[in-house]
Amino acid sequence: MPDWRAALSRLTDEVRSEVAAHVRAASDVLRTRFASGAPYAVAPYRGYGTPARFLVHGRALQAAPLPPAQATDSAWRNLRSMYERLESDPLPAAEVRVRVAGVTRAAVADGEGFFQAWVTPATRLDPNAGWHEAELELTAPRRDDAPAARATARVRVPGERARFVVVSDIDDTVLQSRVSNLVQAVRTTLFGNALTRLPFPGVAAFYRALERGRDGAEHNPIFYLSSSPWNIHDLLAEFMDAQRLPEGPLLLRDWDPSLDAITSRRLHGFKAAHLRELIDLYGTLPFILVGDTSQQDPEIYASAVRDHPGRVLAVYIRDVTRTPARTAAVTRLAEELRAAQVPLVLSEHTLDAARHAASQGWIDADALAEVSDDKAKDEGTKPGKAPV
Repeated sequence: MPDWRAALSRLTDEVRSEVAAHVRAASDVLRTRFASGAPYAVAPYRGYGTPARFLVHGRALQAAPLPPAQATDSAWRNLRSMYERLESDPLPAAEVRVRVAGVTRAAVADGEGFFQAWVTPATRLDPNAGWHEAELELTAPRRDDAPAARATARVRVPGERARFVVVSDIDDTVLQSRVSNLVQAVRTTLFGNALTRLPFPGVAAFYRALERGRDGAEHNPIFYLSSSPWNIHDLLAEFMDAQRLPEGPLLLRDWDPSLDAITSRRLHGFKAAHLRELIDLYGTLPFILVGDTSQQDPEIYASAVRDHPGRVLAVYIRDVTRTPARTAAVTRLAEELRAAQVPLVLSEHTLDAARHAASQGWIDADALAEVSDDKAKDEGTKPGKAPV
């Protein structure tokens, strides 16, 4: 039996034993939900761009707001919340009015409720404001018995002092997801929440150091590029806020439950396309790329180095698989990139990447103490981790 079939078989058995007791309760929840009719909503995503051109995007859907996560939430409550996210009802062809920087634009959603608008402002945005706000209003469909759905979307624009752009994977790079083990990954995703998920030790302090840069005031933008679905955008954003990770745009993908959606080919194409778009958009800034060995991050980043000579400063890869074959494959890529004068640092630990960044002058060397301290707190070997 192929490995994935065996994994799915184990997953089915384990999930069935944990969920069976809650099926009746789930049915009651769903009957209540559909009997009352969930409200229309606009889910804003974090946009990005330049002072002259930027993206505003989000999703129009019919969904009741989820309550904020609590560290004490039961596995059943977390499972129910995840079900609500994955089974959200989109509003196909919805019309959304976008107001930002003196411009009003109309955006029309696709069949899954996703909408986007590239906006040219009436006057160039202040490049040093960091974040800008766009007002969103659902203009169609409308309900006569409820006010129009509104939301505020934030847009990241790099400032004049930014020296580089950071693009980071999320699962098993920032967030401990165990994506190399299908059973463990699904259990962690379904039965945890934003406050029970764990970061890799020291990663938040390292990313804060990258954002600050060498002089502490560069405000280098950080993008989170992940193959996770848009349905869990709120969970990821809440996790990042709780862990004090720098705020940045999340670039996720449409939910597709088919097995083909998780193949290496599909994931490679999705990430490579977004990375290429960012490199083209920020034509004057170099990039630092951060990922892990569980999927195709090293190969995707190596392709970016080949396709965009001189645009990548370094590649940091977290070794989460720790198998001889995978380590050898990434080591070969590191040798190839070394010939292009791009270092690839392969390590299990955040502190190794931070030390390299400090040696290159990309972060303040004094930040290493903060990363080390944050690592100890994440590992529980030192008290003082801020409660979440």
